[in-house]
Amino acid sequence: MSVFAHNAGRPRNGVLSALSADAFAVIEQDLEPVDLPFRFRLQETNRLIKHVYFPESGLASVVAISGRDRRQAEVGMIGSEGLAGMAAILEAGRAPCEVFMQIEGKGHRIEVGKLGAAIDGNREVRRTLLQAVHVFQVQTRFNALANAQGKIEERLARWLLMAQDRVPAGTLEMTHECLALMLGVRRAGVTVAMNQLETRGLVEAARGAVTITDREGLEELANGLYGPPEAEFERLFVPTGLPH
Repeated sequence: MSVFAHNAGRPRNGVLSALSADAFAVIEQDLEPVDLPFRFRLQETNRLIKHVYFPESGLASVVAISGRDRRQAEVGMIGSEGLAGMAAILEAGRAPCEVFMQIEGKGHRIEVGKLGAAIDGNREVRRTLLQAVHVFQVQTRFNALANAQGKIEERLARWLLMAQDRVPAGTLEMTHECLALMLGVRRAGVTVAMNQLETRGLVEAARGAVTITDREGLEELANGLYGPPEAEFERLFVPTGLPH
């Protein structure tokens, strides 16, 4: 079950759902519903960002790509809790990262110019979007901590938990090759770690899919690497009393 909650009657996106009725009305007419198919790019490396995307379902990977030798690694993930196109919100225009759909979904988008006008004209819209950027930055900092200090099985447990938060299904369609890219490790390392999770009864792995069978066990295995970014989202974006 996802830790991310949404406000009834709004697009099922945590950022949009957190806006008051008056603030949401400022951008509502400029939001365009969009399909987000597998591998669809919400942001291209060092290309001018034209739209900011607010996913309602699916899972997007934020991948950093080095310039010369094209080394790459996932540095964050975005689902219905967040948004893509943060460089535009920070008035940077573009970023050396790619954002693409890892699991297909749906959402809304808005032209950068129209969103910029809303940010300039409404303090709540500005504050809420900046808080969303902050929450994502907390996630990336814990990614750095996990990559520097976490064992592969701890990092894999964390990644699966984060993915299930955004795709609240028991089974995630994900190959070992893809997980290896996302974690920045060799495929053999993912296979060994997945076998450990299966032995503990935390997951069931089949070809191209992983079924989470013991979420609490995964949280324990993540050893503190999962939880603080999610708590920060709830602190800022989940009003008291909203069911989640």
